[in-house]
Amino acid sequence: MDNLYTKPIIIVEGKNDRLRIKELLQDDEITILCTYGTPGTERLEQLKAEVQDRMVYIFTDNDRSGAKIRGALRDAFPDAEHIHTHKGYAGVEGTPNDYLLERLDKAGLIDTSEQ
Repeated sequence: MDNLYTKPIIIVEGKNDRLRIKELLQDDEITILCTYGTPGTERLEQLKAEVQDRMVYIFTDNDRSGAKIRGALRDAFPDAEHIHTHKGYAGVEGTPNDYLLERLDKAGLIDTSEQ
């Protein structure tokens, strides 16, 4: 994945989630976009324009709001890979680093064997 446009895109719910994932990825070339809540038609169109033909990962909380967001994004990005936190955690921003790293590794976004 040498070209910026071949790097995947991760879509998260909010800016705190984006900051948390960005800190763990340590890869400035992976773009992290926010839905800022349940995306409406206009926000979905903006996300589609930013994504273009890149691989999309949707990383949301495992709660009612996250399920609603995943549903909206599933229609817009049918080939996206969905990642979510464990139900007992307080969203992405309240999830322990080791669990987030495990989820990112499982998705192929990082390699925890090198850390």
